[in-house]
Amino acid sequence: MSSLFYPLILLLLASVAFGQGKRRAFAMAARKSGGRFHSRPWYHGMLVALWCLIPGLLVYILWICFADTLITRMVLHDLPREMLARSAGQKTLLINDLHNLVAGHVAARNIDPVLQRAADHYRVLQNTGRLIMAVLMLAAAVLSASLVYFRIGPDLRARNKVERIARISLLLSSTVAVLTTIGIVLSVLFESIRFFRQIPVTDFLFGLKWSPQMAMRADQVGSSGSFGAVPVLAGTFMISGIALAVAVPVGLMSAIYLSEYAGSRVRTWAKPAMEILAGVPTVVYGFFAALVVAPSIRDLGTMAGLEVSSESALAAGLVMGIMIIPFVSSLSDDVINAVPQSLRDGSYGLGATRSETIVHVVLPAALPGIVGGILLAASRAIGETMIVVMAAGLSARLTANPLEAVTTVTVQIVTLLVGDQEFDSPKTLAAFALGLLLFVVTLILNVVALHVVRRYREEYE
Repeated sequence: MSSLFYPLILLLLASVAFGQGKRRAFAMAARKSGGRFHSRPWYHGMLVALWCLIPGLLVYILWICFADTLITRMVLHDLPREMLARSAGQKTLLINDLHNLVAGHVAARNIDPVLQRAADHYRVLQNTGRLIMAVLMLAAAVLSASLVYFRIGPDLRARNKVERIARISLLLSSTVAVLTTIGIVLSVLFESIRFFRQIPVTDFLFGLKWSPQMAMRADQVGSSGSFGAVPVLAGTFMISGIALAVAVPVGLMSAIYLSEYAGSRVRTWAKPAMEILAGVPTVVYGFFAALVVAPSIRDLGTMAGLEVSSESALAAGLVMGIMIIPFVSSLSDDVINAVPQSLRDGSYGLGATRSETIVHVVLPAALPGIVGGILLAASRAIGETMIVVMAAGLSARLTANPLEAVTTVTVQIVTLLVGDQEFDSPKTLAAFALGLLLFVVTLILNVVALHVVRRYREEYE
């Protein structure tokens, strides 16, 4: 039985509870026509539904979080001692084999009979646990909903209670978002600290050579351990800069045209057509860059007497710029349309032309939103991987020539985490250091953009 079956049953019960609570409030209001209810019947029904939903969801969440651990411990407790008297790694492999056998991911040959019995025992305990969880969930939902249902009356402050639950839910949601961000940063930070214990920070930040080919054996040749991140970071900035040089002018000017000059008929088809670019998969852009744009740039460079690589930063940057045009255009168009019409009318009343009004009134008023759209586009460009792999290559080369092959931070992160290298090796841990570096660079860009917005934006009453 699917795990989604239980929440769906709970939602169905909550909808029934909502209807019953609302119906009871209407009935009591009709009987007590002289009295006034504190809250509307909708709030009474919603309160009953929430008290039906929340306790049941808590039981379900507890089951999801702890059931596998408890059942695994119970099954391992019944295994022979000689199977448990192993190292931590072998015990982990035993648990993985058990879970794979329970899930049916193991072929039906050469299976240890003891492990097969343990898997059967696991399934029995799992089914029993699901039955107990379903009973507890339904009992908690019905009991808590019944308690609120029989309390419905004129003096029940249902609206206040519903709003308090909504406020707590919003607080919990924001807390989860903040804690998730902190968890991501800490996980990257701890692994980066392990990397910097083996590789000096100065070598990583200021090194001019990136070749993380660590030897897996003492007699292995052809490997080097150069972890200078400057070439990788330079390639990231070069490709992102080319992409923004394409996307920002085109996107911003198209947004100005659509919001200030275009008629309703043109706007009706032009804006959705432009936003289709945001829905094209990045691998399609990668194919387009590798098969069309890069060969065209190479042919044009050859005709001009230039030496152009088959994979170049210019090809990846141009295609990436086309990809992020909708991010700049759509957000800029929305914030420009949000500028009050009274500001435009006042500017026209003072004798300004349409272009002067756009430059001196509309764009300063819409500056925070425009900068936000550009930042979103920059983050999208910095985090892009597929286009760079297919059009710019994997060469970590420190160069200012956009006609040569370069690489980016995200491409190197993917490359480092794929392969048979040990997780504790500097080669693998370098991916976390690059992630931390990219996080710091993005944070600095956000701080600079915030300063620019505060310095140059114009506020209107």
